[in-house]
Amino acid sequence: MKWSITYYNERVRKQVLTLPAGIVADYVRLTDAMAIHGADLRMPHSRAMGSGMFELRPKGPEGIGRVFYCTQVGKVIVVLHSFVKKTQETPEAELRLARQRLKDVQNG
Repeated sequence: MKWSITYYNERVRKQVLTLPAGIVADYVRLTDAMAIHGADLRMPHSRAMGSGMFELRPKGPEGIGRVFYCTQVGKVIVVLHSFVKKTQETPEAELRLARQRLKDVQNG
């Protein structure tokens, strides 16, 4: 059975698809692999962030993107948040938003 990929809401889907073109191309390649093989891609493509949240790490000529996601029973991947990374550390505001959305998804 293939995994399905869904989004926290329509705004998150649009946000992901408006990342720079090269980053979106890598994101599509990585999510195609996750749809076939599951959410556990490992480094350098994905990294566990704790509490059931993961970070997808698409890259392109324009820079580095980050896409936070979680999984649900029934082979469902839920994309929570995305942004273009501009600093070495992931900004706390980006993490806070993704973690809040993770709680929303986990609590139904």
